[in-house]
Amino acid sequence: MSRNAELFDRACRAIPGGVNSPVRAFRSVGGTPPFIARARGPYLWDAEDKQYIDYVGSWGPAILGHADPEVVRAVQAAAEGGLSFGAPTAAEVEIAEAIIERIPSIEQVRLVSSGTEATMSAIRLARGYTGRNKIIKFEGCYHGHSDSLLVKAGSGMLTFGNPSSAGVPSEFVQHTVVLRYNNLADVKAAFAQYPDDIACIIVEPIAGNMNMVRPAPGFLEGLRTLCDQHGSVLIFDEVMTGLRVGPQGMQGLCGVKPDLTTLAKIIGGGMPVGAFGGRADIMAEIAPLGAVYQAGTLSGNPVAVAAGLTTLRRLAEPGFYDRLHTQTGRLIIGLVGRARNHGVPFCGDWQGGLFGIYFRKTAPTSLAEVSDSDQDAFKRFFHGMLDGGVHFAPSAFEAGFVSITHDDAVIDRTLEIADKVFASL
Repeated sequence: MSRNAELFDRACRAIPGGVNSPVRAFRSVGGTPPFIARARGPYLWDAEDKQYIDYVGSWGPAILGHADPEVVRAVQAAAEGGLSFGAPTAAEVEIAEAIIERIPSIEQVRLVSSGTEATMSAIRLARGYTGRNKIIKFEGCYHGHSDSLLVKAGSGMLTFGNPSSAGVPSEFVQHTVVLRYNNLADVKAAFAQYPDDIACIIVEPIAGNMNMVRPAPGFLEGLRTLCDQHGSVLIFDEVMTGLRVGPQGMQGLCGVKPDLTTLAKIIGGGMPVGAFGGRADIMAEIAPLGAVYQAGTLSGNPVAVAAGLTTLRRLAEPGFYDRLHTQTGRLIIGLVGRARNHGVPFCGDWQGGLFGIYFRKTAPTSLAEVSDSDQDAFKRFFHGMLDGGVHFAPSAFEAGFVSITHDDAVIDRTLEIADKVFASL
């Protein structure tokens, strides 16, 4: 038995499904997941010391590459001063100021420990601010695993073909209105049905949890207009896109200003950090100033904040996002070209360091179109690449990530392996 198989067998006896987050289990693609022993730059090494070029990047945070030396030194220095205090620190003020400086819509921000916590808290805040109960979300968008949001969710929920979760009482989701992504007519109809009842719309401004799906022209602008007309709060879930697709997140690219924004992943530099922030008048409703309660023992953890601050400083280097976007484009254009050379229906899209690959002729605009892609072809492609030493997300419903350490040589090697895999499909 291989070392990876041995570890997975042990894991399955000690941990439900053998993993601590469902998509890691390889259920949708089959096979045994590699157990990662270490990582550096664009590479992973598993428990058998096999090297992989990594396009998962810890599901987004590793924009500087794995184990960036500067980030590691910052974490080590912070840890020497203490792991957690449960009290205010100067560093948490610094990272809050850095987030406000970078994200144009955020006037005040509250740190939390995960993206799930950030979105859950933002929705509670929107409900408290408006005094309304109903929320709008879009099918295929994943906003964490809080009860009211596990309705036609994305990410691992789609991977297992189960867009709802057991254990969530129907009463908990009775106020959740689920609409089709990129369909503004649905949103207008929802407001017509509930003109004074909708507290907020929460949306991934580029969907990344049903693979990468761009907003249609006018979609985000239309959401902004409808929220203004009806006094509802517009929440951009930029847990994935924030500081990944550009220096101001997707809102900096599209020019649409949300009322609240949720962040995580990159702002923690690989450590567990999340945040939600926005208009000061809305944020004033959060305790201790207002009646909307939110708390967290490890919020503003000094070690995680040190990693995040160092990462944010590095992202401000001139030309960083231009280089990142260019390298991601080089990967996707190369993959599409090689697939076409072998007659494989395949396309891709990218923005900054975020990308999507699809076994279909055109990039999808909805969950239905993502679901219509060739899942069997993806499975064969995934395992062919993994065998060749390239680590993509183990699901056709997940976006991919490129780091600044994915240089020309790394991309070229990826394309060499892909050419052989496409030829075998």
